[in-house]
Amino acid sequence: MLDLARLRALHAVHVHGSVAAAAAALGYTPSAISQQITKLERETRTTLLERRGRGIALTEDALHLACAARELMDIVERTETTLEERRGLPTGQLSIGAFATAARGLLPAALSSLARQHPTLETRLSEVDPHVSVDLVAKGVIDLAVAHDWDIAPLPAPEGVEQAPIGDDHCDVLVPAGHPLAARPTIRRADLAHEPWICQPPGSVCHDWLVRTLRADGHEPDLRHQAAEYHTQLALVEAGLGIALIPRLGRGPLPEGIVALRLDPVPTRHLYALWRTGAARRPAITATVHALREAWADLSGRGPRP
Repeated sequence: MLDLARLRALHAVHVHGSVAAAAAALGYTPSAISQQITKLERETRTTLLERRGRGIALTEDALHLACAARELMDIVERTETTLEERRGLPTGQLSIGAFATAARGLLPAALSSLARQHPTLETRLSEVDPHVSVDLVAKGVIDLAVAHDWDIAPLPAPEGVEQAPIGDDHCDVLVPAGHPLAARPTIRRADLAHEPWICQPPGSVCHDWLVRTLRADGHEPDLRHQAAEYHTQLALVEAGLGIALIPRLGRGPLPEGIVALRLDPVPTRHLYALWRTGAARRPAITATVHALREAWADLSGRGPRP
């Protein structure tokens, strides 16, 4: 009898490409994942992983098992959905992937509410990039994703994945307190044409939005400094090294040396919850989406912070 937990570990290695990445996604240590794979190799009497350069690759037998694991996980998910639906209560485990600012600014309140209202539901949160999290939902690695997109870069939902809006997160231009624009209540994109920018690295949704938007207005952005963490960007702005466009969600109070300016039109990113179509009937999914929307409603009335 093949062990489902070991098959799930192998499937995660297949999806993520390495033992370390699979461990991070499943919430285990790399050693624990390696042990699961080793035990599965003994059970099946076959080699599942082989070295290729500095990394590893799944053998043909392993790929066959990974596909079978996906089918078995789908069966288990449908069974759990049916049982949970019959009980009418959110129960069991629910794995959630969320991008960084949502994990910091939205999920704590939502998960706390779920824990109070549904004590038999065990939620597990992982911080994941939006595009990655949607793919993980489609592949069955996580149950639900909190992701975002921008007007000029919509986030498509793959076949077999459903989505529901949570809310719209507005962004502000942050400048040092002594900046010439700091006294204006509202600014326009043309005012920012020759400013040095502090932004996220290439490949991120926020970076792509900034570059594409300014270029559409006929300006090549001066990307002076790049940092993935918003707190690092805030420190660079406070030091007078440039300006930044940062969403309000998860931003926290601004240092005294930084002023938030409203940009007209207001840059907005749209937040969504996504889950597999086969799990749409799960009370846990319905309750989590409701908790996310309620948490967002409590946050959405906040304006730019001084």
